[in-house]
Amino acid sequence: MNKMINVCLIGCGRAGMIHARNYNGNLRHARLVAICDPDEGNLAEVQKELQVEYQYTDYREALKNANIDAIVVVTPTHLHRDIVVAAAKAGKHIFCEKPMAGTEEECNDMIDACREYNVKLQLGFMRRFDENFKTGKEVIENKTVGEVTLLKSLTHGPSEPKEWMFDISKSGGPVAEVNSHDLDTLRWYAGAEVSMIHVIGHNFRSPEKAAEYPDYYDTCAVMMQFTNGIIGMIDGAQYVRYGYDARAEILGTHGIVKVGRQNSNNVEVVTQDKTIQAQSMPSWTKLYQEAYVREAEAFIDAIRHDTGTQVTGHDGKMALILVREGLKSLREKRPVFIE
Repeated sequence: MNKMINVCLIGCGRAGMIHARNYNGNLRHARLVAICDPDEGNLAEVQKELQVEYQYTDYREALKNANIDAIVVVTPTHLHRDIVVAAAKAGKHIFCEKPMAGTEEECNDMIDACREYNVKLQLGFMRRFDENFKTGKEVIENKTVGEVTLLKSLTHGPSEPKEWMFDISKSGGPVAEVNSHDLDTLRWYAGAEVSMIHVIGHNFRSPEKAAEYPDYYDTCAVMMQFTNGIIGMIDGAQYVRYGYDARAEILGTHGIVKVGRQNSNNVEVVTQDKTIQAQSMPSWTKLYQEAYVREAEAFIDAIRHDTGTQVTGHDGKMALILVREGLKSLREKRPVFIE
């Protein structure tokens, strides 16, 4: 239980480096000992900062290292299944960023492999480790506002879409790119599965792309029904430009809970013309900086204490299914019922 957990990062891009920096000195019981990236130039550049013991361009070679106890997978989604299955066979515990995989079948392969080889699998839904969202869950469990009737969640992202994102067969649009976290949050809050999902969307901010990408949408609204009767609502948007925005509401029979904030700090400036000014949240990396650390700590604790992970392979698979069925609803312009 007191053993230091040695971790290898697989995928050294922007999101990967968030995890790398946390494991490289911010965790009491874990340390980053290896990095892996197929781009030799990127690997060398990252090594200048991290100064870890081992570097690999092939994850298969990394998995042969008996000194590595766990891996953090932050690669393109289409690689997740093969890496996770191989890591499970090698006896390595696994943290995998979302989306879990490309298909439900790939998710099942990953879950089955981790179960067969008795290794931990945790998915990267960091909102579950954010203090504000965790408090929302505690309020639900304590019935502070009575029985939950309606759950709302939103994510608005400021980034301008890259060219490939306009093709929703590749990107999935906001439902996949930004709202997968909302889908997971509402499943977590509801404590139940989704029985119906209905998505509508429209392209408001990039009309010049409409002819080439007629299915593209940058704004969407999602209506859901859970198996326990709770109603869920999500709104998502890309390229909003005003900053990063992620909040939730929990409506109960006796009150309401509002989770999250738009401000980047607690400073408001009031001027003589009677206006109030505040700074908006610039990015998800700032908003969830501490949540990423707590997420990593939870993964390491599950390994050290041999307990279940707080975000499971099933959670990752259900988020994937909801994105898939949501896109089906969007394209077919109808509600989709999930058995």
